[in-house]
Amino acid sequence: MNNPCLYVISDSVGETAELVVKAASSQFNMTDFVIKRVPYVEDIATLSEVVSVAKMNNAIIGFTLVKPEMREFLIQEASKNGVEVFDIIGPLIDKIQSSYQLSPRYEPGMARKLDEDYFKKVEAIEFAVKYDDGRDPRGILRADIVLIGVSRTSKTPLSQFLAHKRLKVANVPIVPEVDPPEELFHVSPEKCIGLTISPEKLNDIRKERLKSLGLNDKAIYANIGRIKEELEFFQGIVDKIGCEVVDVSNRAVEETAGIILNTIKKK
Repeated sequence: MNNPCLYVISDSVGETAELVVKAASSQFNMTDFVIKRVPYVEDIATLSEVVSVAKMNNAIIGFTLVKPEMREFLIQEASKNGVEVFDIIGPLIDKIQSSYQLSPRYEPGMARKLDEDYFKKVEAIEFAVKYDDGRDPRGILRADIVLIGVSRTSKTPLSQFLAHKRLKVANVPIVPEVDPPEELFHVSPEKCIGLTISPEKLNDIRKERLKSLGLNDKAIYANIGRIKEELEFFQGIVDKIGCEVVDVSNRAVEETAGIILNTIKKK
């Protein structure tokens, strides 16, 4: 007796169908099942060919085809040729449709697209953490967006918020005593966003920050003169880069992020 043969047909990669077929075949005391995957099937001619080969090999066909016309053709073609077929995804799509009165997309590969979207988000979040607060200037040239600003202008929370939109964001603190990384002047100005704030608002924020740390709010960090000096230095940097500037004085992170996204889209 020849080894049992199972064909896996899909209009996408076919990983889901193959995993199901492997899981089912593993329940039998036989390790020599032959599983052949036929991915990215887009026409009925290919379906006819697979049915013909499956008939010659006395094979079963398992399939994940989301388009109803493709599913119906394969089932009818297999029936005419005496080939056993099993619809892996179709019955569940039909059940969801009838139970919740929802309309399927009938677009192949949607699960993979969702997976790719998820992994892009994770990658962007990891990027934001790695290149937060100017830790590694190499990230500046790799980023989709580069945020620059003095301390306490929401650079880190904005980086994380934008990362959830699948954007790789690096942020760089601007301090008068420290020269900005050279990479900042080589990145496209269209990718760079400066974050400014009113001296009075920043003074309040920094005082509260010092208090939360149990420190004296009279420290130079919260001195209004020092803050104005930092903001003046910051303005000189953004003028040199030629990038857009967003005022975060009285804006929530979500609002500022929306402005940044709109600015980037326009460019």
